Amino acid sequence: QVQVVESGGGLVQSGGSLRLSCVVSGSIFSFNTMGWYRQGPEKQRELVATITSGGSTNYADSVKGRFTISGDNAKNTVYLQMNSLRPEDTAVYYCKWVNSYYARDFWGQGTQVTVSS
Repeated sequence: QVQVVESGGGLVQSGGSLRLSCVVSGSIFSFNTMGWYRQGPEKQRELVATITSGGSTNYADSVKGRFTISGDNAKNTVYLQMNSLRPEDTAVYYCKWVNSYYARDFWGQGTQVTVSS
C-alpha cells in the first residue's frame, strides 16, 4: 500500500533553517499534488505549501518568502526548505500525497519542528 514518510524535523533556534523531506512508496503512480501541512499546539491543521506534477506551487501567506517547496515527481519525493524560522512555525508537519487514481489522499505520520526563541 501507499506509504508516506516524512523526515528532517528537529529543534532549531529562531532565525534558523531546516529542510523537510517526504518520500512516498508503494504506488506505481507519481503524484498529482503533494503538499505540506502543519498543526501547532491547540490549533487546526493548516496548509503550508503544495506543488503539482507540473511544478506549480502554492504557499500560505505566513510562509511566503521564507519557505520553498520542491519536488521530484518521478521519485515521488517532495522537500520543504524552511528559512528564517520563527517560534510560531513550531508544529507537527505532515506530508500529503494525492493521485486521482485513488479514492482518498494519503498522509504521513508527521515530523516535529520546534523553533526556540
